[in-house]
Amino acid sequence: MDARLPPMIKDSALTALVAAALGVFIVGFRTVDVGQGGPVFDYQLVDLAVAVVTIFFGRLGLQLASVGLKWPAFVLGTALVAIGAAPLRLPSTFLHWFVVLAGILIILRTVWPWANEAMASARQSPRGVIYGRNFVKFFGAGLLVAAVLMPFTPFADQKTMDLAVLILTYVMLGWGLNIVVGLAGLLDLGYVAFYAVGAYAYALLSTQYGLGFWTVLPLAGMMAAAFGLVLGFPVLRLRGDYLAIVTLGFGEIIRLVLLNWVDLSQGPAGIGGIPGPTLFGAVFAETAPAGKQTFAEMVGIPFDSNQRLIYLYYIILLLALVTNFFTQRVRRLPVGRAWEALREDETACKALGINPTNTKLTAFTVGAMFAGFAGSFFAAKQRFISPESFTFIESAIILAIVVLGGMGSQIGVVLAAVLLIGLPEWFRDLGAYRMVVFGLAMVLIMVFRPRGLIAHREPSVRLHPARAGP
Repeated sequence: MDARLPPMIKDSALTALVAAALGVFIVGFRTVDVGQGGPVFDYQLVDLAVAVVTIFFGRLGLQLASVGLKWPAFVLGTALVAIGAAPLRLPSTFLHWFVVLAGILIILRTVWPWANEAMASARQSPRGVIYGRNFVKFFGAGLLVAAVLMPFTPFADQKTMDLAVLILTYVMLGWGLNIVVGLAGLLDLGYVAFYAVGAYAYALLSTQYGLGFWTVLPLAGMMAAAFGLVLGFPVLRLRGDYLAIVTLGFGEIIRLVLLNWVDLSQGPAGIGGIPGPTLFGAVFAETAPAGKQTFAEMVGIPFDSNQRLIYLYYIILLLALVTNFFTQRVRRLPVGRAWEALREDETACKALGINPTNTKLTAFTVGAMFAGFAGSFFAAKQRFISPESFTFIESAIILAIVVLGGMGSQIGVVLAAVLLIGLPEWFRDLGAYRMVVFGLAMVLIMVFRPRGLIAHREPSVRLHPARAGP
């Protein structure tokens, strides 16, 4: 017996034990209301046992593949796929899929080094470099065409459109934070503060002064940019973890101010009755206020509740595209190249004569501006905001989108937003199991793409073409 096997079995058993301890409270039992008798416990211990055993063998297979025992790992993965696909009487259909996915994960982990080496050699060849660039361009163009046409597809119901608007909002936030984190290399954990500033700017200016969405939108971006400038000055000399702690504190300060300054923000009660965006003065409602007309009346079509969602979808799509266009253009300008130089080495950046103070301030300001735009749209869409909508978890989600997508990658942010925001919603029908699917997706990314879905650390502009091959 291989001497490496006992430690791997011990580690797999420990992993299964931890999964069992956590799974008891997630899928081990649930409460069922039986009427006058009160709630009773419905135990699902068989489901839990099958999942724990699968996790044990899944972890063992991954370790076998990682140490080079590829054929035992491949056989174990194939066996799990066969067991999951076999007509066995497992407690639920999801467990069949869970076992199959565990086997597929082991098989992929086994063959991934070979495939990755072959793809790396192909990418480094002259022809591979050209194909890679063309693929990114065509893939991005395909995503854009699909996004523009999506509201006219048969599956674009109200739920799908609402989810698409939510995903695009996080795509825009991810692209904005990508300027700070991905291009400039500044770890910002308080990005939600600028999102809140934009939202409250629109809410206050629209409800108290009667200003419209398109009038307030640039003002909200300017106010958020001003707050980004305010944050930039105290953190000029900070790096790494210290910078992250200060930005985290800034985000919490903004939330607590909104929570306690009742005269301005209505405190925890929030601000309601926020008007939505209009199109040439037409409102997206069944009936219009006095002196105005609805969109349906303006164009002479019957009213449909989806009209407002479609309009909101195209607004956030336009804002996201503006964010992407700006980022792609500015990264080739001197300020964009200065951000990338700052990300790679601040000391070398100073030695080259680049002013790190101005570079950091521009990164914080520009990133905050786009968060302000997104916050203004969020307030117009929701028509109600409160400080509870801008907690630290929002900053964590946006940062996770940037990191999982690949810092500096625009398309990677899109894919990560679809994965992090769309996946839990699409699998909501699975109930308690949807978080298991979400966790499995995260594990797949960490195993196969540890630097992000589309890692991008290449400089935007080179003085000389990159050499192909080693």
